[in-house]
Amino acid sequence: MRWVNFLALLLVSIGHAELVVTALNRLHGLRLSCRTLQRLRNLHDVLLPGVPLAMFVFVGFSGPGLLVGGSWSDVPAGWLAWFAACSVGLVGLAASSVRWWLHRPPECQPVNHSSVVDVARRLGYRPVGRGPLRSLTRLPGNQVFQLEIAEKTLALPRLPREWDGLSILHLSDLHFTGTISREFFEHVIDLAAGLRADLAVFTGDLLDRQDLTEWLPATLGRIETPLGRYFILGNHDWFLDPQEIRRELMSLGWTSLVGQVVTIDRRGQRLEIGGTELPWMGGHPEFEEQGARDEGPGQVRGGVSSFGDREPGAFRILLSHTPDQIGWARRQGVDLMLAGHNHGGQVVLPVVGPVYSPSLYGVEYAGGTFWRPPTLLHVSRGVSGRHPLRWNCRPEITKLVLRPA
Repeated sequence: MRWVNFLALLLVSIGHAELVVTALNRLHGLRLSCRTLQRLRNLHDVLLPGVPLAMFVFVGFSGPGLLVGGSWSDVPAGWLAWFAACSVGLVGLAASSVRWWLHRPPECQPVNHSSVVDVARRLGYRPVGRGPLRSLTRLPGNQVFQLEIAEKTLALPRLPREWDGLSILHLSDLHFTGTISREFFEHVIDLAAGLRADLAVFTGDLLDRQDLTEWLPATLGRIETPLGRYFILGNHDWFLDPQEIRRELMSLGWTSLVGQVVTIDRRGQRLEIGGTELPWMGGHPEFEEQGARDEGPGQVRGGVSSFGDREPGAFRILLSHTPDQIGWARRQGVDLMLAGHNHGGQVVLPVVGPVYSPSLYGVEYAGGTFWRPPTLLHVSRGVSGRHPLRWNCRPEITKLVLRPA
């Protein structure tokens, strides 16, 4: 056995895996149907082990036989080209891992307190229903029932003093599938309500089964905040009947922000909250242009976005299911962008970090807080997912407390 060649082929296999996963992540950031995405995942499941297996058989043990005394000069040009591509993937994986290790909360997040609640222990039983993939909940180390409750203070340079101390409950990605039972989500909502925020936002992916709209009154319907409750939907809602989901949630007092802006006024200082469900549904919200008429608290505007200059007193919040809209948010001068979708990666490997993240940016915005001037981006890891699996990546609910920098 040529162990040096074995190591080389092993590194090529790792680079190959990075290329396949990178492609899958980016494709999941596009407006593709559920059926198309399933086919892509099936292709991923074949290519991920299949190509390295073929490489070891046809390059390692037969053909040039690199593992049994063969020479690299005998390797066909096609395989050499693929090895070169995989080396690029290996470099990309190393860069991604280093970025993950070096990432720290930005300076404008000076405080981050969190606690973990084992919901299964609180309930006295594992809240598992009859939905698909429920066997995954029994895997060793699965943190699917270990909810992290975070309180983060965000110091934002454009926040008016009149809004000092504003608190936002950020919920995302509930993913009602039936695999995790309703009792789990009811307990999560009890904990969220106990945070006593000024306003609540939900950033998409509510349902994976249409009939589970019947869970909404006992869950999101019980959230009450003095400055309102605002939501957008996500791609999993788009796979179902998003208009029915929207109607059900609005009937419970939540305000849909798809392509719209709500303005709240406090002592003459405006807070603008807009929402986008792109690339799946609707359009971008139209924030107020400089010098435009003040439409008053709570009034809703809709339409295609404009790129006017910022008015000094208008503090802007954007809800987006995916963090991929960060570029648009920055161009609009959004102060705070709240997103979900990426679930923190759900599985975070030692050294490597998160691997799967359905984003055009890959795992860069898998979860956490990121300062991209002039916008502070907070990406929730979400409460659940289609796959009930969490390793080194607990589900979360977050209370954000805003302070003027």
